[in-house]
Order: sequence, then C-alpha cells, then structure tokens
Amino acid sequence: MTNFLVAALYKFVNLPHYKDLQESLREVCEKGGVKGTLLIADEGINGTVAGPEAGVRGLLGFLHAKEEFAGLVHKESWATEMPFLRMKVRLKNEIVTMGVPGTDPNAIVGTYVKPQDWNALISDPDVVLVDTRNDYEVGIGTFEGAVDPNTTTFREFPAWEKEHENMLRSKKKVAMFCTGGIRCEKSTAYMKAQGYDEVYHLEGGILKYLEEVPEKESMWQGECFVFDSRISVGHGLKEGPYDQCYGCRWPITDEDKKSPKYERGVSCPRCYDSLSDEKKSRSKERQRQIELAQKRGEEHIAIDMMQVREQAATEKAAQREADRLAMLEAEAEAEKKMGG
Repeated sequence: MTNFLVAALYKFVNLPHYKDLQESLREVCEKGGVKGTLLIADEGINGTVAGPEAGVRGLLGFLHAKEEFAGLVHKESWATEMPFLRMKVRLKNEIVTMGVPGTDPNAIVGTYVKPQDWNALISDPDVVLVDTRNDYEVGIGTFEGAVDPNTTTFREFPAWEKEHENMLRSKKKVAMFCTGGIRCEKSTAYMKAQGYDEVYHLEGGILKYLEEVPEKESMWQGECFVFDSRISVGHGLKEGPYDQCYGCRWPITDEDKKSPKYERGVSCPRCYDSLSDEKKSRSKERQRQIELAQKRGEEHIAIDMMQVREQAATEKAAQREADRLAMLEAEAEAEKKMGG
C-alpha cells in the first residue's frame, strides 16, 4: 500500500513580492506529484499538501532555501490514500481571515507553550481556556474545560471577544488553541492588541499535541477535525472514524448514516430539515452524476479489499470537491441576482 506524506505548514512573514512566488510554487508541487492548497499573501504562507514523500520533501526544501521562510515549521502525518484532488496555489489578502485590519502576528503574538507543558497551563485555575476553531470542529473534540465560542467562521471571533470580554478578563491568563497553530497566531495578536496581558497559545496546535503527548497523559477529548479526506485524526495522528456530510459539512458517524434523514451526497440528520427541496434536488442530481462518472471508471477495478478501500477514499474526495464547486456556483448565482 502506498503511503502519502501530509504536511501542514504556515509562517507569518512579510512577503511584499508574494505574487512572484505563485508560479514557482505550483511548478515545484506539480513536478513532485504534490497536491493540496497553499495560500500566500503579503503576511505569509499557509497550507496543507500531500504526495509522495520525495515530492513533499522537495517542496519543503524549496521553501527552506528561501531566506524569508527560514525557521518555517511544519507538521507531518501519513495517509494511505491521496487526500487531495489537485494542487492550488492561491493569492489572498490574509492567509487566515479574521478581517481586522492591523492585526499583525509579525509584530506581536501570545506566549508559545510546548505541548509537554500545555496540561500544566490549562490546569491552572487562573486560566480561561478558549477553543478558537469553528463549531463543526469543536463538535467532535476539544480540550477538557475549554470555552467554545460557537463560531461558524473565524471572522466572528472578534465580535465574540467583545461580547464575552468580562468573562475573558475575569482571570489573569487566557490560553488559546487551534488545529495547527495559525489561527492562534492571529487571535493572540488580536487579544494582545485589545490589552490582554497574559495570553498563551499551544505551539504547533492540537496536531502537535496529539503527536507528542502520550494518550494516557492527554487532556484532549475526542477527535481533531482536519481539512482533507481523512476528516479527523486522534492520538498519534491516526485517522479517525468520521465521514462528512456534503449538505452541511459537519462530521458524521456510521450511526448518523443509519438515519432515514441521511442520504449520501445530500443530507444528514443535522441538516435534513433545514435544506430546501430545491437544494436537495440539486444535490441528488450532483450525486447521481458522480456515481455515473465513477461507474464509467470501474471496468478494470479488481475486487479486493485494498482497492475497494482506495476507491471509497477517492469517492469521498470527489464528493467534497463537487460540493465545493456547487457552493461556488451558488454563491456566484446569488451575487448575480443581487447585482441585477
């Protein structure tokens, strides 16, 4: 079985000529068989990629060879199937979108805390522990005692902070965490700018914690959502049991799939009642087209367990990409209507 190296990386650094990097990054990735997404902006780089180990190492070497990316840290894991369909290198205004001008992690951030020291910090009664991720991520796992802001996008975090300022300032310290660390760079920079004195964040994020802290010593509860076809990982970064609903994008379990409100590529028990008949109809047609396309490519597939598993992973990734394209089309149609 072929293993693919998955690398999650980011670095906040001033990149005034970031647009010049787009084509060279794309070429390095394509040459090495690397797929995934890289975001570049004048504030830095962010992304997750996967591919043959040599290809991913080649990309990392290309980045480390550039002075501006010296010290770039990445997190590694392995996947038994390629978790991405294609390679995208995108130019952005922010590599993680908060939407607050002047929030600059290159200028000031919170205090980094190593995974091995995290348990002691969050056990301190003078600490407010905040999960900076979105609701669907928090829904399948978080740290014991963490406050859930119940946000649907990272843009909502500043408003949440204003609404809950008294609670956040009620203790001496604020500790924050996210999947890989990047959102905490922005959120702790924002908190410092708001006058919070002692602000801490988990270095390397949940992924580094799950990689380095033994399960028997862990204060993590549940699974960690990841943005590729694995959906979630647990201790030791082992692939988790979740799939994803393509109606609402929430992680779903095998038990959810037993519900009469679950339909592959259409809905799950969480979103079934909120989806319009028109939305369900479009999703059903999209799913039908996906299945027809897959059948056309099944002529030479041997029936053995390894290849069945690989085909299932490919189908899952294809559904996620089709849903993403459908959402983009819907947004474009809505903007067109508003303009008209």
